[in-house]
Amino acid sequence: MNSFKKILAVVMLACILLGCMAACDTKKENDGDKESQKIESTETESTQGTEVPETEGASDPESESANETDPETDPETEEPEFVDYADELKLDMNSDTFKQTVTVKSFIDGDTTHFNVPTSVIDTGVLKARYLGINTPESTGKIEEWGKAASNFTKEKLSSATSIIVESDNANLNADSTGDRYLLWVWYKPAGSDEYRNLNIEILQNGLAIASNSANNRYGTTCMAAINQAKAFKMAVYSGQKDPDFYYGEAQVITLKELRCNIEEYNGTKVAFTGIITVNYNNGVYVESFDEETGIWYGIYVYYGFGMSGSALEILTEGNESRIVGTVSYYETGGTYQVSGLTYRVMNPDDPSNIKKLSDGHSPVYLPTTPDRFVNGKVDITFTDDEETQTTETYNYAEVAINSSISMEGLKVKSVYTTTTESSYGAMTLTCEANGVTVDVRTDVFRDENGELITADYYQGKTINVKGIIDYFSGNHQIKVFLPEHITIVE
Repeated sequence: MNSFKKILAVVMLACILLGCMAACDTKKENDGDKESQKIESTETESTQGTEVPETEGASDPESESANETDPETDPETEEPEFVDYADELKLDMNSDTFKQTVTVKSFIDGDTTHFNVPTSVIDTGVLKARYLGINTPESTGKIEEWGKAASNFTKEKLSSATSIIVESDNANLNADSTGDRYLLWVWYKPAGSDEYRNLNIEILQNGLAIASNSANNRYGTTCMAAINQAKAFKMAVYSGQKDPDFYYGEAQVITLKELRCNIEEYNGTKVAFTGIITVNYNNGVYVESFDEETGIWYGIYVYYGFGMSGSALEILTEGNESRIVGTVSYYETGGTYQVSGLTYRVMNPDDPSNIKKLSDGHSPVYLPTTPDRFVNGKVDITFTDDEETQTTETYNYAEVAINSSISMEGLKVKSVYTTTTESSYGAMTLTCEANGVTVDVRTDVFRDENGELITADYYQGKTINVKGIIDYFSGNHQIKVFLPEHITIVE
């Protein structure tokens, strides 16, 4: 009996202990729930009015199941529609902005065009327009990916337009930081259309430009929408793809003869050649090289721009023979080809992409040339291909010898035109004649030993000998003279 009572007491004690433990656990759970609710409540209050981002990788199984719909009918997987913002934006002829109907004088690159305007607008009759809100890749001085595509796009649209209007951002005609160009919107009317399209916006929406104060102008909202769409559609500069018009390979080593005789084929190509630096002019140099087979000096203008170091400029000193490495490009304003995009890495002077000095102490050849050879001369040049097959092409002399140095004697000055634009005020074009042949001589701005401007009267009616570079302007070859002492009056 006593044993039984002892066993019963033990069992009852165990039950009491188990009940206490269960009660404690329940209290902990309840307290935890309350604390949890308190935290959730605090979080909800602190994040009110703020969009809380979803955690990457976290998902609700039920919502996953709900989202497993047919891709063809799921709006989230449908391709977004491309919006033609250039068409949606309309030209308001009643706004207070400056507007002017223009025609194209010359194409510079994707975001710069020179337009013909009345002299009441610009004294020179030429309005140099820098497109508002955009910055296209370079295609003239510096050669960049998609630059040529942007330049071609602008040229194509405006060349086929039936009407072009430029518009300022406000009532004034506003100059850019250079003071020589004006910030403008360009509107054009495509053939067969009665509506104007905004070319600035069209360039942006095709991914051919990056932003340039795009949001801070009268069409800023449309500009940003066009840029964001180009990014979303991964177009051109935002595509992450290689530009098919950009040359990515190593420089092709050629002669100046090969380059000059086949210049169009090398357009956009990186080339390397050697030549003598003859004249340093307007942030570039003229380079010439003699070819013994044809007996001709061939030349090219090399634009180095504003970013070259002192060491690089020493390589481009007049009288040096140098190795030039750069990209061939077409200079629309001058109607000629040039080489630009030069590089020089000081820490790696033997880099094959560097320009390099080979020797010094050279002089321009100033090849004696008759007026008749200059104007009417023909040259037969023979080429041999990889299979030893020879072909002969006939060229105009001045066409292949352009940018090389020549001299000419006995030119009678018949008339003088003096430039009046601010940037080259006082430069002259001397129209000369010799043996019935007309030759134009173009001078830089000349001053005498006292600093006085040399004017037309100094040359009018005189017979002169000249030294200069074969140049090209407005459809004609001419002799460009850079120093007053390179024109000698003989009578």
